Amino acid sequence: MILTLTVNPAIDCTYTTDRISYEDRVYVRSSFEQAGGKGINAAHVIHALGGQVLALATAGGATGKRLTALLEESHLPVSLIPIRHPIRRNLTISDQQGLTIKLDEAGPQISASEERRIEAAARDKLEGVSWLMLCGSLPPGMSVDFYARLIEIAREKGVRTLLDAGGEALRVGIQARPTMVKPNRQEAERLLNRSLLTRHQAVEAVGEIAALGVDTVVLSLGSDGALGVSGDGRYHVLAPEIRQACPIGAGDALAATTVWALSRNEPFVEALRWGVAAGTAAAATPGTSFASFTETRQMRERVQVEEI
Repeated sequence: MILTLTVNPAIDCTYTTDRISYEDRVYVRSSFEQAGGKGINAAHVIHALGGQVLALATAGGATGKRLTALLEESHLPVSLIPIRHPIRRNLTISDQQGLTIKLDEAGPQISASEERRIEAAARDKLEGVSWLMLCGSLPPGMSVDFYARLIEIAREKGVRTLLDAGGEALRVGIQARPTMVKPNRQEAERLLNRSLLTRHQAVEAVGEIAALGVDTVVLSLGSDGALGVSGDGRYHVLAPEIRQACPIGAGDALAATTVWALSRNEPFVEALRWGVAAGTAAAATPGTSFASFTETRQMRERVQVEEI
């Protein structure tokens, strides 16, 4: 069983347009909404791959009721923690050429008592779990060390952890030594306080992050695939060229599929190959959509691996 935690979920609203123009009218070709947030996205991917997963998330207000309804329609195994304030809405606008604009709300204010309930709910779900995936931003009011505390609790129970966050949540969470972190290029740049413009710089960054005490680091690089370092080796897994539809959610697919493969005792390099395949397949679909197992497996055959 893999447990994902989303403390800042959202209703993701996606609009696909004929083009994106800042000085002219554009026309909406399609629109839809879905339950979102990194952990919920990750759970959808694992569920589609046939893995055992439980999505733990908060829900409050009218948007929380809508989230509940959308999750019921998806048949995803979930456990929702009620909070007082409405969860956020996020807006994604993508054109038919793959250009994307994403507007995210900060999220609801979380009280100290709600934070304690969220932590207790996560702790209670850890029995029989192989991986805990801590995904996404922390909403306003939450302690910056929230993820760090859960990483320590999971370690005591023998549960491996993935931290997929940015900013101070990543910086403080790393200090608790999670099993794996998966920053994207921008998150790694903020963590290390410098630009990563070349592959050499990105390779150096992966090593530096690992030296902070993380067993495994996966640095997602968008269309350039991902860099990975673990005790099994250091690799650059290259994504195949595609006609990109929308990159939003590709990193979530990469993280989820890598963890899914590791939970099946795949070697790290093969898990990373699966992850890049899933992320690439997700980027080739409109909106925040994810590929099936068959589509991911077919994409995996086109993924290349280089040792670094």
